[in-house]
Amino acid sequence: ALVLAVRLHGEHGAIVRLMTQGHGMVSGYVRGARSSTHRPMLIAGNVVSASLRARTDTQLPSLSVELVQSRGPLLQEPLAAGAIHWVTALTATALPEAQPFPDVHAALAAFLDAVELAPAARGWGMALARYELLMLDRLGFGLDLETCAETGSADNLAYVSPRSGRAVSMAAAKGLEHKLLPLPAFLRNGGAAAMTDVLAALDLSGHFLEQRLFEKHQPSLFAVRSRLMDMLRRAVA
Repeated sequence: ALVLAVRLHGEHGAIVRLMTQGHGMVSGYVRGARSSTHRPMLIAGNVVSASLRARTDTQLPSLSVELVQSRGPLLQEPLAAGAIHWVTALTATALPEAQPFPDVHAALAAFLDAVELAPAARGWGMALARYELLMLDRLGFGLDLETCAETGSADNLAYVSPRSGRAVSMAAAKGLEHKLLPLPAFLRNGGAAAMTDVLAALDLSGHFLEQRLFEKHQPSLFAVRSRLMDMLRRAVA
């Protein structure tokens, strides 16, 4: 399981949210969470082996964890720490509990691995944009980037309507470019991308996260992403 969030509860414990492959997001109460033994394990982004036990279906399970992989050292890297903080908070806040999302689990694990292997944003920026778009899709707010909203063609798609979330071709966008969001080519065609394109992709996914998701969830959480984007832009400048 991937540690998503830790909320202190009582004098010694914490309620911990985990992302699992087969059961989706689950929560449990960890006794002694503030101890020197548990604190290094209960860090967002860590991989743990977890066991949950509950007497009834309505009771919050008790949770025991063993550390499998620590990403604690990444907290010393501001960009890497900001990225991990954002994706784990996004996942913990937006996903419903106890519903399996194996592709989200796999994408989150791959993103965290990318941050660990290359803390610089060039190594994980594309993966972050793709993860955000995947989250939108799985929550029912996916974008249509396959064909042009005006012509139905799949050729020369270069923009996205900020209202409908549908792609727009270069020809159909003529004269309206200032009202549309750029569609970086790597989101459709794969391959490498310059950081300017990565930032454009994150502006795209961020627009729809804010418009379609965070109006109904905790708006203050989006400030975590805003701080990350500020750091990314400063790093590129």
